Order: sequence, then C-alpha cells, then structure tokens
Amino acid sequence: MNRAFSRKKDKTWMHTPEALSKHYIPYNAKFLGSTEVEQPKGTEVVRDAVRKLKFARHIKKSEGQKIPKVELQISIYGVKILEPKTKEVQHNCQLHRISFCADDKTDKRIFTFICKDSESNKHLCFVFDSEKCAEEITLTIGQAFDLAYRKFLESGGKDVETRKQIAGMQKRIQDLETENMELKNKVQDLENQLRTTQVSSSPASGVTVTSPSTDIFDMIPFSPISHQSPTSARNGTQLPPIPNRSAEIKRDLFGAEPFDPFNCGAGDFPPDIQSKLDEMQVTILTDYLFLLIWNNNSSKMFIPKLHPSLL
Repeated sequence: MNRAFSRKKDKTWMHTPEALSKHYIPYNAKFLGSTEVEQPKGTEVVRDAVRKLKFARHIKKSEGQKIPKVELQISIYGVKILEPKTKEVQHNCQLHRISFCADDKTDKRIFTFICKDSESNKHLCFVFDSEKCAEEITLTIGQAFDLAYRKFLESGGKDVETRKQIAGMQKRIQDLETENMELKNKVQDLENQLRTTQVSSSPASGVTVTSPSTDIFDMIPFSPISHQSPTSARNGTQLPPIPNRSAEIKRDLFGAEPFDPFNCGAGDFPPDIQSKLDEMQVTILTDYLFLLIWNNNSSKMFIPKLHPSLL
C-alpha cells in the first residue's frame, strides 16, 4: 500500500467485497487527461501533473472546448475509463499496474492515479474532476487494492498470474477486433473504387439515346434524304431494313441485271455471241438507212431515233 491508502486504513470501506470482486462500482467524472510522469508514485509528481493538465484544460476551455465526461468502472481487476453513452472503453488500467492513487487536498474535486502503460511501459498520471465523489472514488480504488491483495494471499499468487493471462488475451482480442474493422473499411473502399472505375469506363456512359419520333401507326416518318438506320419500334420489335431502290431498278425478277446490247463491250461476251451481236447492229443500221432513204422520197417527214451507240 502506498501512503495515500495508508492514511485511510482506519476508515471503514464503503462497498461490500462482492460488489468489487464479482461486479464493479460505477462513477461519473470529468476527464482532464493523462500525462507522462518520471516516477511511479509521489505527491509532488502528482501535483506537477495536475498543474500541467489544468493549464492545458484552461487553454482548451478558452477555445470553446468542454471537459469530456467519462464513466469509471472500479473492481478488483482494475479501473476502466469508458465513454458514458456508447460504453466504449477508452482506457483499461489493470489494478496491478496502478502504483499510486490520491485525491488533492487543496482542490477537493480532483483525484488522480498513476498507471504503467502496457505497451510503452511508461508511467502515466490520469487526472479526474468530480465535484462530490473525488474522495469516495479514491477510497473505492483503495478497497479494490485491499481485496485483491487478500485474494492474492489466499490463492498463493496463482490468481494474479491467471488475471494477467486473461488481461493479455483480452488485449489481444481488442487489437484483433480493431485490425478486423480496419480491414473491413479497406475492403469497402476498394469495392467503391472498383464500382466507380467500372461506371467511368463504360462506353455507354455519357451517351444519351434519343428515340426518333413516330406517327400514329408507330412508324418512323419517311425521309428520302436522310439515311434511315434500323431502329426498334415502341413495342420492342425490330423494324425491317429499308430496301435500296436504286439496286432494285438495276436487277430483274431473277436478280440479274437487264440485258442491254448497246452497252455491252467487246470483252463482255464469248466470240460467237459477240459476232451475232455485231450482225444485229449491222442489220439495225441497214434498216435505219433504208428508212432514211424512204423518208427522202416520200412526202412525210419522219426521222427515226437511233441509239447513240450506233451513231
């Protein structure tokens, strides 16, 4: 026991042993903060830490920041500092790591305790402000120390080792839960980035499809100038392709181009067919000359039209 607790040995404890060993005692207080100290105990050490944190708190208060409220849960296993509404554990100070606890005699609202950090192995002084319960909280922590020491003597030290192992496992579980939450957030961020990339790289993104206007029969109005691309009707069916009329004119019923003997070149047909075509052209030219001579001898004025290829 340190000096702060030895001063109050003659005072009767305020709580039953079962309340601290099987449950915990809750208190509400304002948390001024924590700061590193060089020594694990000592009144002067605590006073310097209190002055330092009070000065820092006055600066924050002048900036409009309020002193945060916390909930203290005191048991034979330690002191937990929680957020009152969410019950989130901010600090878990195991009892065997607390080396000093005292209330300020100059300021009845202030009480402190020094705890060794499990990760950095540095001594931290926690300072609290409670208007009515500062001394009572200090006595409750002293009673928790007394009960834990008695239990240690009864179990021969085995119970302390078991609590240390349990505390280590709880710390490991808390670290794994924190790591798991961080990994979940990273996965969520990657999924959001993937969706954003897929949307931005889509070829249809940014292209607005406008449907052409139709008449009362759900048909697109005919326009001989503009090229009509195959589109869908309102009922979802595909319209038939518009035939090329210029191609239809150049082909007959069987899909072949009509025969024109005057436009055929010499290299388009075999020699025997080409010779017959030449004879037909000569016959047509002879008939034309005959008609022309007959027209000169007659009184009627008749000039037949000859195909340009025969001229």
